[in-house]
Amino acid sequence: MTSEPELTDLWWKNAVVYCLDVETFADTDGDGHGDLTGLIDRLGYLVDLGVTCLWLMPFHPSPHLDDGYDVTDHYGVDPRFGSLGDFAVLVRVAKACGLRVIIDLVVNHTSTQHPWFRAARRSRTSRFRDYYVWSDRKRAPKQPTVFPGEEDDVWTWDEQAGQYYLHHFYSHQPEVNLANRAVVEEIAKIMGFWLQLGVDGFRVDAVPFLIEPDSMPPELASDPHRLLRDLRRFLSRRRGDAVLLGEVNLPPKAAVEYFGREGDEMQLLLNFPVMQATYLSLARGRAGPLATALRRQPRPPDDSQWANFLRSHDEVTLDQLSDREREDVFAAFGPDEQMRIYGRGLRRRLPPMLGGDPRRIRMAYSLLLTMPGVPVLFYGEEIGMGENLEVPGRLSVRTPMQWSDDRNAGFSTAAPSRLTRPVVVGPFGPLAVNVADQQGDDDSMLSWMSKAIRLRRALPELGWGEPEVLRTDHPGILAHLCRWHDHATLAVHNFCQEAFSVRIARGQCRWEESIRDVFGSGSDEIRRVGDDLELTVGAYGYRWLRLGESAGDTAP
Repeated sequence: MTSEPELTDLWWKNAVVYCLDVETFADTDGDGHGDLTGLIDRLGYLVDLGVTCLWLMPFHPSPHLDDGYDVTDHYGVDPRFGSLGDFAVLVRVAKACGLRVIIDLVVNHTSTQHPWFRAARRSRTSRFRDYYVWSDRKRAPKQPTVFPGEEDDVWTWDEQAGQYYLHHFYSHQPEVNLANRAVVEEIAKIMGFWLQLGVDGFRVDAVPFLIEPDSMPPELASDPHRLLRDLRRFLSRRRGDAVLLGEVNLPPKAAVEYFGREGDEMQLLLNFPVMQATYLSLARGRAGPLATALRRQPRPPDDSQWANFLRSHDEVTLDQLSDREREDVFAAFGPDEQMRIYGRGLRRRLPPMLGGDPRRIRMAYSLLLTMPGVPVLFYGEEIGMGENLEVPGRLSVRTPMQWSDDRNAGFSTAAPSRLTRPVVVGPFGPLAVNVADQQGDDDSMLSWMSKAIRLRRALPELGWGEPEVLRTDHPGILAHLCRWHDHATLAVHNFCQEAFSVRIARGQCRWEESIRDVFGSGSDEIRRVGDDLELTVGAYGYRWLRLGESAGDTAP
């Protein structure tokens, strides 16, 4: 395929992102915790899979009361996972393999064990006192934290400090005070430190809480997004090709503001509205919810893009669905109360939710890879891992990577009781689902995913193009097109368990161009009927069609 300078300059527009937790990926020293050396040893596997960017969940020193999101040192590496030297080696080897690396930036709060907070609570005259948000009185009415049922107020009394402190998450995660310019400068220093070590950007945790009114300086009250623009400018000065991937779980019209009016805030935003609509379509066996979400999705600035996902390290949140819609998803994928969390989400992985049906599973990931935007995978999705509901809360999906059917899934040589988290058991556990078995099987989920990822990378219009949802004559089938310059791909997906012959309206397409199948579960003849296309899509089927002369340039 002809090289485009833009594809190199804005590498993340056509990236395939792979999120992993160092702690649960690969253990080389037998202590039951994954480590950076284990990840380095497995980089070849990730290259073979075809992903292009690693997103590392927090690996910093932490008491791990919130799986590492309660940081005590933003400049360090937890000794259980290795050292800064190990991290430097990881980045160097990843770059040599052609992989980018981004890391979690968790700076809207710290751990209560962070040196800043320890100093802050000791004295009102400490310079660190103003690093956090304090109040002499608990503010009314009570405002629950972002984890319903866990804690009933965002203000907690600190006996040593003699004041209440603000925390939108757990009480062991006090909110930092962004009205203090010293705190903003600290955030910039943290970013600069890791950029100097070679990272390619950051996944910014809980972005809306960085511009919460309670922690905004007065001069930013009328323009709270200025802080995000400042951080973006700092990033661009240090590394012009570095990226900010923002976690912004808001409705489309509110979320799009975090790209910035001039495309000068987050370059990528996790696409929560489309993710939730996808689960509703899967639950109902109807394309309508997802088609509507894609049509309503605001067009991002030219240098920005949505990051699509089906599963992340958190719960599958359904908070943007109506009560009835949420109940439909719960009925289909979370019929037991233990499968749900916070009254709004699911703590399951996709393959068990789809009953292990390989047709539905592959159709869902075909959707992910062809939706306009940047696909994001969570470790283990490529082999069809399941969850362990015996593990509490959101940790049910953060279980050890299943490398083989050996003890501990080949993750560690430690005694099972010493593992950081127990492995999955049952039909989606390592005896049935593991890398070693699937690597030698051309029909495996792993082989399918690797082929699909590499083909996705050969279709830049899916990351760069103008998307269009096309009208079909069947409610169970979604057809959408992405066109960019002389490149165009039409993706057709069937949410139903029966095969259908479907007509697809032309929209802005020119059906007179050549059309050919490049990937899918069927290759029946494509017929032109007036201004429509007519083709067959199998049960839970999918077809990727290339339009025009570019149809020949699709070899992965």
